[in-house]
Amino acid sequence: MQVVEIIMKEIKKRSGCPVSSSLDLFGDKWSLLIVRDLMYYKKCTYGDFLKSDEKIATNILAARLSTLEDAGIIVKLDHPESKVKFLYQLSEKGINLLPVLIEMYIWGEKYFMLSEHHIEFLKEIKKDKQAFIDKLTGKMKKAIVSK
Repeated sequence: MQVVEIIMKEIKKRSGCPVSSSLDLFGDKWSLLIVRDLMYYKKCTYGDFLKSDEKIATNILAARLSTLEDAGIIVKLDHPESKVKFLYQLSEKGINLLPVLIEMYIWGEKYFMLSEHHIEFLKEIKKDKQAFIDKLTGKMKKAIVSK
């Protein structure tokens, strides 16, 4: 196995503020949904992402995957069964977004109607949020595949 080398392109930032810099990367309505799908729904191919409930357009998906890869949030790997497909996985940097997404779920529960699936998911989180984060983070880190 070879070590995966992540080369990040410089993302144009408007300021040195961490909220502003994060929005420069995730300030669209699709990027965090791709990260969510990789984290929770085990989606890992272009076709998998296209099947998400939110119905992302193919051109937008391609652009967001490229941006996330350039930023070192995801890694693009050769598909073991097809020369024309790729697998996407979260890098450690991407995995570190888990607490952010968990907090968005908790905030969203206060203000939005949720599906039964999401209600159950939040019940599991609220039993012991830190243990949930630690367990899922550990699983995702073990799943990181080297090129």
